[in-house]
Amino acid sequence: MGSLPQTLPKDLKITIKSTALVHPPPLTLERRRSMFLSNIDQLFNFDMETVHFFSAVESFPPSTVCDVIKRALQQLLLPYDFLAGRLRTDPVKGRLEVDCNGAGAGFVVASSEMTLEEVGDLTYPNPAFKNLVPTRSLKGLEDWPLMAIQVTSFKCGGFAMGISNNHATFDGTTFKTFLDNLASLAVSTGGILAVHPCNDRELLSARSPPRVTFPHPELTNNTDSILGASINGTPIETKLFHLTPSDITLLKQKAKTPHEAAGPAPTSFNAVTAHVWRCHATVTAANTSRLLYMVDLRPRLRQHLPKSYAGCAVLGAYAAAATRDELVEGQFYRVVESVREGAERVTEEYVRSVVDALEIGKGEASMSGDLLVTSWWRLGLERVEYPWGSPLYCCPIFDRRRGIAVFVPDVRDSGGVNIVIVLSVDEVEMFEKMFYEFRE
Repeated sequence: MGSLPQTLPKDLKITIKSTALVHPPPLTLERRRSMFLSNIDQLFNFDMETVHFFSAVESFPPSTVCDVIKRALQQLLLPYDFLAGRLRTDPVKGRLEVDCNGAGAGFVVASSEMTLEEVGDLTYPNPAFKNLVPTRSLKGLEDWPLMAIQVTSFKCGGFAMGISNNHATFDGTTFKTFLDNLASLAVSTGGILAVHPCNDRELLSARSPPRVTFPHPELTNNTDSILGASINGTPIETKLFHLTPSDITLLKQKAKTPHEAAGPAPTSFNAVTAHVWRCHATVTAANTSRLLYMVDLRPRLRQHLPKSYAGCAVLGAYAAAATRDELVEGQFYRVVESVREGAERVTEEYVRSVVDALEIGKGEASMSGDLLVTSWWRLGLERVEYPWGSPLYCCPIFDRRRGIAVFVPDVRDSGGVNIVIVLSVDEVEMFEKMFYEFRE
């Protein structure tokens, strides 16, 4: 698959019809509180944006959908009271927290002059999708809410729900839970939560005194870390590459060690991640490369972290830095083993060590690597069942930042995966050649 098709529109002809703040029921002094943010929450203090597309449903015209979502959101601002709050720095402790002051979540109603058919292939990372989520420049919002939702109607009766939220509020797993709860409360006024969130972020607080018991090369004090690096002055392309279920099976077979030839294959994620890492190393000028990818901490902290934990419970696992020759010319199974070892390294003690390292760094650290893989492949956002049906397609809004590969499910090819990556124009052809070379 190539880059952005020329037929996809660059302008979705969107008009903002209204902006508002959705408030929870009136707060009492007992309800207002300050919410502690863990060091991991603070590591993700940036906006996360997603867009969810829906077909037209006669019994749910966009105007009705707007009313339903707005009402459900208001109800959710009780169990998720922090979403109606605002970030602030504690004047005594000097650390970031949420003032759960009921200031409100944002809600925007918009319309497009186009139909969904005219929007084109939704699976491609069209930069125009950025206009389907609320922006910080919206008039009427005195300060930026921790969550804002925009419902954009199309001429065909279909619509998009764009959500912007501070990543410190949710990780991907918890965001999926939030959407399940939104869908549940959208059914009726008396709807019940699918999952009651656990909002105690102190479950991931640092030890006293903090103890750093591992080296942490995945952390850096460099502000130009992978999560903030952009490509300046270099022509770039946002590319989408597709792997079919058969492709993934073939990669998994190639990833077996010689003594595992008749045994179980490695996981799909490890095989695909190793493949993308190799391809990325092919096109970069660096002599060595370190891979970073997110892992869910809940299964690693079963005794201390419930599944319903609502904060950020993910960390970057790293694969040890490898030379370009080791990645490109070496045995593929060794690259896959390096990826696997990254997740195995993240034990409970390792997690506590990271949290303590961040405590010592007083929130100045960020994640660092030469390639960051972030996966939306298995989150299941496309399976959330709203009263008007599940989404046609949903995806994050892709930042044009180098060194980040995003895995998203391909809804048209069950079991397949799309990989979206930003490359310089000079890197595209070489990356693409190696990406599909394994089929030969």
